[in-house]
Amino acid sequence: MKTKHLIDLESLSTEELMEIIELANMIMDKPCDYADSCRGKILATLFYEPSTRTQMSFKTAMLRLGGSLIGFDNPQNSSVSKGESLKDTITVVGGYADIIAIRHQLEGTARAASLYSAAPIINAGDGGHLHPTQTLTDVVTLYNEKGTLDNMCIGLCGDLKNGRTVHSLIKTMSHFKGNRFVLISTPELSVPQYIKDIMNSSGCRHVEVPSLAEALPMLDVLYMTRIQRERFKSPEEYEKQKGVFVLDSEKMKLARKDMKILHPLPRVDEIAEEVDYDDRAKYFIQTVYGMYARMALILKMLENADRKPMPRRIDTHAVRCCNPNCITSVESYLPKIFRPLGGDMLQCKYCEGRTLI
Repeated sequence: MKTKHLIDLESLSTEELMEIIELANMIMDKPCDYADSCRGKILATLFYEPSTRTQMSFKTAMLRLGGSLIGFDNPQNSSVSKGESLKDTITVVGGYADIIAIRHQLEGTARAASLYSAAPIINAGDGGHLHPTQTLTDVVTLYNEKGTLDNMCIGLCGDLKNGRTVHSLIKTMSHFKGNRFVLISTPELSVPQYIKDIMNSSGCRHVEVPSLAEALPMLDVLYMTRIQRERFKSPEEYEKQKGVFVLDSEKMKLARKDMKILHPLPRVDEIAEEVDYDDRAKYFIQTVYGMYARMALILKMLENADRKPMPRRIDTHAVRCCNPNCITSVESYLPKIFRPLGGDMLQCKYCEGRTLI
């Protein structure tokens, strides 16, 4: 892989992405051939935010490759609880581990970590921004269950505003020919403008609809997501959105016989348990595909990994990101880095939030 860090799947070429998918399938076919591939290597899992599948699949992936593990799954059990900065944590852990997977509640954290790490960084989810290894899980699942990554009508339902898995999946699938999207959400939880801009610039057709039942007959794939309670400012705001979209057996009668249902999990109430027994439900096998996807990713990232940290001195912009959930709002020493969007608009390179000059 040409990139040292995996912050966003956009850093991979389509060819590199397909190589990871093919390697994941090779590992699935002959897992014993890869059992010692990471012997002597160490993965650090730094999870500042709760996780079941992502954390466990990373750990299982490394163990199945013969490697070892360090890290934490609760920042209160680390020096973070004493006020240690992200920079200091990453600089230290980057000296211990060969590769680091990091999850954090603030957007742009993985990119910030990459500025100070001697070891490759994998973004395991940064706030409501991105989740590239879940998208890697999704594309391995789609490739195996649908036999293609092209010419599909993909429905995404639920919290499309805060759903980092949704943002990552749209960005990646926009690169494959003929894909189109049906965006199913309330107006309050529609996808951010920068994601719409990506679909528009890629020439991907997309439509926003308020009804799951209306969308189902069109879809090759339905990507369900939960309403993310932890992203809401108040319980009252969450309760207004909870339970609006529920997939059950009655609605499944409207769907195509070959439609596939994916979900990044955990689910709350958006998929009725009765749907689990429908052959079109692929969200549990999706978690197994995810383990193999992460095994392949770890192997690819360690192939040509160097131990040199990125340059520490970076020119900082006078403007501050206006996104209160951006990592720069907390870690104030971070250089303020933006890309111009034209006129008086800048885009933060950490969280992709937009700020006026």
